[in-house]
Amino acid sequence: MAQHVRDIMTGDPVTVEPQTSVAEVARIMRDEDLGVVLVTDGDQLRGLVTDRDLVVRSVSKGGDPERITVAGACSDEVVTVSPDDDLVQAVRLMREHSVRRIPVLDHGHPVGIVSLGDLAMERDPESALGDISAARPSA
Repeated sequence: MAQHVRDIMTGDPVTVEPQTSVAEVARIMRDEDLGVVLVTDGDQLRGLVTDRDLVVRSVSKGGDPERITVAGACSDEVVTVSPDDDLVQAVRLMREHSVRRIPVLDHGHPVGIVSLGDLAMERDPESALGDISAARPSA
């Protein structure tokens, strides 16, 4: 059984700059089949944006999604873990902050994301969440 974040995280996260348009981020999410993208300024994490964030914090307010930047839609108070952190720590942070995904930083640089689904597949693969998370998306 995996014991550290690095053992279950999804590596090589997709990142965008804060000035990227909401429409472009939505296209990236669609094309890459992602629910979250990290927002970075250079190599430093500034926040993260989920598909739900795009709808609630941006699209629902109106305006042109080609002109609105992701900076206003991203969560900027981000909880992070390191690849060497214990999985128990990741679970504790998800519970404490009511989040489903946590960016993984190595010396301040984004290297992955650990999700509730990743933890479910590792800790309880027979659970409904573990089973759903392990399934391949249908076209």
